[in-house]
Formats: sequence, C-alpha cells, structure tokens
Amino acid sequence: MKHRPTVSTSLAILLALTLSSAAQAHRPWLLPSASEVDGKEPWVTVDAAVSENLFDVDGNALKLDGLTISGPDGQPVSGANVLQGKQRNSVELKLTQPGTYKFSLVTASAMASYTLNGETKRWRGHPDELAQAIPAQAEALQVSRTHQRLETYVSANQSSTQVLKPAGSGLELLPLSHPTELLAGDASRFRVLLDGKPLANQQVAVVPGGVRHRGVLKDFAVTSDSQGEFSVKWPFAQHYWLQASYPPRAPAPAAGQPRPAPPAQRFVSVLTVEVTQP
Repeated sequence: MKHRPTVSTSLAILLALTLSSAAQAHRPWLLPSASEVDGKEPWVTVDAAVSENLFDVDGNALKLDGLTISGPDGQPVSGANVLQGKQRNSVELKLTQPGTYKFSLVTASAMASYTLNGETKRWRGHPDELAQAIPAQAEALQVSRTHQRLETYVSANQSSTQVLKPAGSGLELLPLSHPTELLAGDASRFRVLLDGKPLANQQVAVVPGGVRHRGVLKDFAVTSDSQGEFSVKWPFAQHYWLQASYPPRAPAPAAGQPRPAPPAQRFVSVLTVEVTQP
C-alpha cells in the first residue's frame, strides 16, 4: 500500500494540524476497531479521517495512499479491502502472525510564498513538485515544509515489541509502555524523538475521544523531560489522541504587527492508543 502521498492527503493533514486545539478543532486520526484481538487469524479494521469531534465520523476521509503496516516480525505487510468513503477511509488486515502490528501514515507537504511582477503568489503541494512549481523569476521566496506522522498499534493474541523501535526520522511519539496494554488509572511512559534523538521540553497534547456523549473535552498536556520522556496517567478508559508539533508555534502578533514567517520545516506526530478498564 505504500505510494507517494497525494497533495490532497498532505494538505488535509496540514490544515487540520494548523487549526486551534479548541474543542471544535479538526483533527486527523487513525482508529483501529480494537487494539487487542483474539482468535485464529483474526481481522482488524483501521479507519482514517479528519473530524470535528475526535474519532467521530463527521468530517472528511483521510487518504491511505502512504500507509505502511509493520508485522510483529518488523517486516511490511499489506492491507486488504481498502474502502474509500466521503467521511472516512478504511483498511482491513488479516492478522496472520501473533504479536503487535504498527500502522503508520507518513506524509509531507510544502507551502511557498513569493512575489512575481510585483504580485504576491502562494503555492501548496508536495515538496517534490516545488522546484517546477516556482517560476525562475520569483523573488522574496519563502518555503515551509511540513512532515506528518500518524500511528497506531494492534496486538493479535499476544503483545510483542519488535515494532516499537523508532523509525529514526521526523518527529515520533515512541511508546515505552506497551501501547496495547494501557489501563485506566495507570501511568504510561513515552519518549519524544526528533530524527531519532530525544527531544526535551516538548509539549504533548492528550485528548480523549467520546466528547460528543460527554459534553466536555477533558484534554490536557504533558511535557517531556531532559531525556525526552513523559508520563500520562489515564483518567478513564477510552481511545486517546496524542499530538506533538515541533518547533513550537510562535505567539500571535500584536494588532497591526506582521505575522512571523513560518519555520523552514515543521514536524507533527500523532499517536492513537486505546485505554481499557483494569
């Protein structure tokens, strides 16, 4: 299933992650039908969407062109029955090996602004298309590239740790506690990595699903320590959305002041986990 991400996929994620973190923000997510499944060669379904209410199907489908799946032995496996809808896309996977599987959707996008013949122009698309898209006569060129990573984990019959190794590129939320064995009331450990190195003082948003029925978002934030590690104590059983963005966003400019230029590169990482009752 590994293909170059489409422009619409990248821009959908970029748009969602540049919106505010308020209760009505649009967020991209991968959501497995279950994080732990049992049986002889069981199946799992993973949905992908951008939604207003977290994990509710009330927004737009998220394309799965760039999805990769790693089996318990760390080798790539292929999903089946890719379903494309207006509000969500889905992929099914037969879990032929016991152990933990990793689902990763990694995309890239670019934004550029420049002047041409005295007029300000803007462009958005895939980074590979940037060189051909910008005219040679362009002046005052500013380019910002965004690298996004969405991940989730599923265990079949038993958990394993082979897929818990870092990719070593971009921003990662690496589980130190097993991501399919999380219990309400417990504290779980994670590490933030940037290109494989621990990232200290990084804020991570923790957002539980179920707000449509609860009426209150109940989100909170944690910050990584000097080793890039942070702890999350799960207040109740639910699916949770963890998100980190680097570098930190600049504060909004004062009235009448120009908006600062976007960073040359921005990294975003999102992790979906399921927390169950003890």
